[in-house]
Amino acid sequence: MPDTTTPTRSSSRPTVLVTGATGNLGREVVDRLRTQGARVRCLVRDLAGAPPEAEPVTGDLTDPAAFRQALDGVDAVFLIWPLLDSAPAQGLLAELAAAAPRLVHLSSAAVEDGSAHQTDPIVQVHADMEALLHGAGLRPVVLRSDTLASNARGWKRQLAAGDVVSGPQAGRTAVVDERDVADAAVAVLLADQADRDHGPYVLTGPEILGRAEQVAQLGAALRRDLRFEALPAARARARMLADGLPEPLADALVAAAERRPDSPRVTDHVRRLTGHPAGTFARWAADHAAEFGRREP
Repeated sequence: MPDTTTPTRSSSRPTVLVTGATGNLGREVVDRLRTQGARVRCLVRDLAGAPPEAEPVTGDLTDPAAFRQALDGVDAVFLIWPLLDSAPAQGLLAELAAAAPRLVHLSSAAVEDGSAHQTDPIVQVHADMEALLHGAGLRPVVLRSDTLASNARGWKRQLAAGDVVSGPQAGRTAVVDERDVADAAVAVLLADQADRDHGPYVLTGPEILGRAEQVAQLGAALRRDLRFEALPAARARARMLADGLPEPLADALVAAAERRPDSPRVTDHVRRLTGHPAGTFARWAADHAAEFGRREP
């Protein structure tokens, strides 16, 4: 397990740049870094949405000048690539190579090593980003995350209206609590660089679940009889658009549901990096039940 007590450049408090800091996972990473005494910087498009405990820099990952400013004096970077195309990352690579921080990159557990063509557009962009980072000589520590439990927050609108969650029938995976992924990321970000293993680490939960099982476990936490209704591709896409997803993302998610197979893989990599086992989706549901409120009349 990495030693999380020794910073990389600073003799006291390391400075860590967190991308995606306003998202479900990014906020967990920010919280843990602050708890461990690190200085946290984030790159955000809107200062109003920045975590209050982090130093914000306005811009995004496709803006080399803003990214250069965000990297100034940084010891480590937690990188989440937010786009469905890796091509705009070229400017980012040059800035990372010049600044040379420790780099922890979030990728997908669905990436198949040695395959030129991945199952769907989402996995493809993760594989492309890994290749670009390695090709630039950056040697990131790669964390390949399985399906995040926090994706269930996308069901809130449907659950406010009724007891049915409808959507595409995605493959069964070992759904992982984003808090465990954040623990793993922070352990690597703050580890003694001499002890670093570049992975990739595949971060999974302890149990293989399909959508119907996740919805049922969430229902148990909410004390509601919830059920999942699988929709054909066209209806699933319309449902996602109605829920407010951008069209390119809806198309990519439908493609992922149609093409990505079940994954039977469960690993101990969360324990290896953090010292504690991965939590269950049922625990996540119980801990976040209050977020889902009650069904509206």
